[in-house]
Amino acid sequence: MTSAERHRSRVSWVVRKALSLFAAPRLDIREDYERVRRMQRQLAVLPHARYRALDVEIMSDDGEHPIPVRVFHPRERRRDEVLLFFHGGGWVTGDIESYTPACATMADLTGCIVASVDYRLAPEHPFPAGLDDCLRVAELLLSDPARLGADPASEVVLIGDSAGGNLTAAVSLELRDRGARGAKRQILLYPVTHWDHDPATSEFASVRRHGGDYRLTNTEVQDYFELYVPDAAARAQPLVAPLIADDLSRQPETLIITAELDLLCDEGEAYGDALERAGNRVRVHRVDGALHGFITLPRFSRSLREAYDVIDAFLDGDAPPSPAEASG
Repeated sequence: MTSAERHRSRVSWVVRKALSLFAAPRLDIREDYERVRRMQRQLAVLPHARYRALDVEIMSDDGEHPIPVRVFHPRERRRDEVLLFFHGGGWVTGDIESYTPACATMADLTGCIVASVDYRLAPEHPFPAGLDDCLRVAELLLSDPARLGADPASEVVLIGDSAGGNLTAAVSLELRDRGARGAKRQILLYPVTHWDHDPATSEFASVRRHGGDYRLTNTEVQDYFELYVPDAAARAQPLVAPLIADDLSRQPETLIITAELDLLCDEGEAYGDALERAGNRVRVHRVDGALHGFITLPRFSRSLREAYDVIDAFLDGDAPPSPAEASG
């Protein structure tokens, strides 16, 4: 789907005003990230009967630290794919505990095994520590899905939301550049793809339209970047901002799902356009009226159900032809 095919929302002013009441509390992430982590874990408490999971550890490439991975099994296994999930949280918050409800839901609604990676977080471990952890797990699992109890022939699909979507894109780029085995498919949920979220300088209208309210603000994104990549000059590189990559060829077949009322909406869709121009198979879907982070909402949420309908179709092979196929 091209930008020209996308439409502006019909969400009324009244609905927008109501949604703004659900905006996240205005915290100084640089000072309060530890408190946010604790709050997320407390809010994510889920009865054990609701899901089946197995915790495993994969050693880092240098053998210095373990990388925890939580493997979720659906109540009904309907697909052979394994979804390798990188969580959001601005590379600073979020972990396998706080994302356990979302991953249990993901496993049940897709019928896939879901493996959630507990990569290292900034500021204790700034870039590229978290990315290195994700790369390590992706390389091993893509080569041998049986490491996590899956069938050796299972396809591994990379998936991530927000900062995790950024890590998903970066992992795919780096695997290609290393000449390593990459995923055939990837799913990016409202991903971070650019480094500039200043409304005065950003090229994206959604940064100006939605960066001061709702679920995520310009200031919060900037705070996350300052903790993740403290050197501002180092942010303008593809493994931090995939949209600025000179070469986006040979990437996995990609599904990008954006949230209309999210400051990241335009840059996520721009990444889809850029991937398509580079010859990749891409589908972009915007969830109208949705806020940033909707994948963590309860199962009855309209936004979440719509997103999983699109994910299911993608996993079933419902994707547009590549540009070359379309022109041929």
